[in-house]
Amino acid sequence: MTDDTAGRVALVTGGSGGIGRAVAERLAADGLAVAVHHAGNAARAEETRSAITRSGGRAVTVGGDVADERAMAAAFDAVEEAFGGIDVVVNTAGIMLLSPIATLDLADLDRMHRTNVRGAFVVSQLAANRLRPGGAIVNFSTSVTRTRFPAYGAYVASKAAVEGMTLVLARELRGKDITVNAVAPGPTATPLFTEGKSQEEIDRIAAMNPAERLGTPEDIAEAVAFLAGPARWINGQVLFANGGMA
Repeated sequence: MTDDTAGRVALVTGGSGGIGRAVAERLAADGLAVAVHHAGNAARAEETRSAITRSGGRAVTVGGDVADERAMAAAFDAVEEAFGGIDVVVNTAGIMLLSPIATLDLADLDRMHRTNVRGAFVVSQLAANRLRPGGAIVNFSTSVTRTRFPAYGAYVASKAAVEGMTLVLARELRGKDITVNAVAPGPTATPLFTEGKSQEEIDRIAAMNPAERLGTPEDIAEAVAFLAGPARWINGQVLFANGGMA
């Protein structure tokens, strides 16, 4: 903990597993009190909360559909009641459904955009109105906006929208001392990435960056901690955390 992090509070959406859990634990290690958000898997969120408290940190769990403005307003209320305010919001919540554009089930398109686009918008809107001065909003995009892998078209479209709203919001918050950035991970060793892929495909993608490995959730959490804490002069940017893949 440093003077810069003492007393600060973070809300991590999608904090019950994968990258979200790594982010929650990394911010807690920096001394922030953390609210671990889940969209339904309360047990996994509780595992993350327990891991943080066992390490001497402060954490609570909150639930709600990120695309439901009332549910998320209640989640923000709960965090403020527990810790007195919110300084950092990290929006890792998202889903990825892969298909060629020509054959994508439009129901999957709607489902993905509801979580990835509307959800990011709802959370960003609440954060813009409720974060304390000196705060930071960190949204999540994807490095596939550059690598342009086939079958990722709808997912990339949702994340390109997140990038766009992030960059605009940074400028709209002029004078409020709140930074707004996005992290764009490359392929990361989480179930979101590995599910449905053969080991051969995973190995091929891992070999595409100079380090010849997949990223880890902890790699991505380091980038988030940077933007959430000391990186006050970085604002309105997309940070590509992909090991040099693109």
